[in-house]
Amino acid sequence: MLRKPRLLHSEDDLGYLLRVLRNTFFSSRRTAARRPQTAPLPDDLDVIEDRGAVSPEARMENAELFAAIAELPDDFRDALVAIDVVGLSYREAARALRVREATITTRLHRARQRVARSLVSETLPGPSTPQAPATRQD
Repeated sequence: MLRKPRLLHSEDDLGYLLRVLRNTFFSSRRTAARRPQTAPLPDDLDVIEDRGAVSPEARMENAELFAAIAELPDDFRDALVAIDVVGLSYREAARALRVREATITTRLHRARQRVARSLVSETLPGPSTPQAPATRQD
């Protein structure tokens, strides 16, 4: 507002006070315009799915996959990680693991089979207890 108190000495000072009032009003409007305007969200707002986010099911599947890979013997796990996780070629993996390419191919195939069997056995419910065949008593 006004930094110093003003006193009216004559009727000409009324114009001065009206001009100060007008300028103060415009200053407050400019200040308000610079501040962000917030509005409440509508009540009927639809939820939008974030397609970039990883779903909880995918996280669970990844956790199961990595657990199955961790259970592999070291040689199989190294071959599988080098090819499928790191993305090395068969030749690069063979050099890194100091084995022949044919060995990498065999280990990778067997590792993939074991992981697949492990994941299938986890998802399929097995029989709880085997039941003995019914016998006839005479």
